Amino acid sequence: MQIENHKEEVPFSYYENLFRDLNPAYAVTRTGIKWDGKEFYVNLLGRDYAIAHPDYTIRALDGGKLPPLPTQTFLLRYLLEGKAVADKGSWLTFREMPWGELYITPYTGRVLTRAAFTFGTRIAAFRTACEKMGAIPLKHGDAGYQFDFLDSYRMQLLVWEGDDEFPPNAQVLYSDNFSDGFAAEDRVVAGDILITAIKGNM
Repeated sequence: MQIENHKEEVPFSYYENLFRDLNPAYAVTRTGIKWDGKEFYVNLLGRDYAIAHPDYTIRALDGGKLPPLPTQTFLLRYLLEGKAVADKGSWLTFREMPWGELYITPYTGRVLTRAAFTFGTRIAAFRTACEKMGAIPLKHGDAGYQFDFLDSYRMQLLVWEGDDEFPPNAQVLYSDNFSDGFAAEDRVVAGDILITAIKGNM
């Protein structure tokens, strides 16, 4: 593949090469993801995908658009390194999880500020998009929704509308199993994926 977008295609190519050597049985034991001998089956934000192995291809089982390359890289990383972790029922901010304090500045810009100014200025469109995705409405914030992110991992996105005195604001909460199931940089990407998916439905 000729690389044109280094920011997205270089990491994707790196993990695609690692994926060829993945032991499917080990991946299934680690993650609990379904494997039929040819493809892995994953559900991300309510959409089902089949990922072929060892030669990577991905297809959307609903026949819709494929996820963008950073999302595909995230799924490859999950198959290579992820694990199933039980959810204890509590919710955590990014800062409250391991290494959260170290990554909080880039996380704030890439996720919280982006969510605030993307959705806090268009609350009605945000609600419509979230409901289209099958998210569960929450009573927190001016608008808030809970999403089944990937397998047992869940996320909540709360948005506050801006006014003449205060800018729009947003908060993302993660099910507590994210603490053990994902590295800090992958939690950042998870937030980015969620925002991109909602924006794509607006």
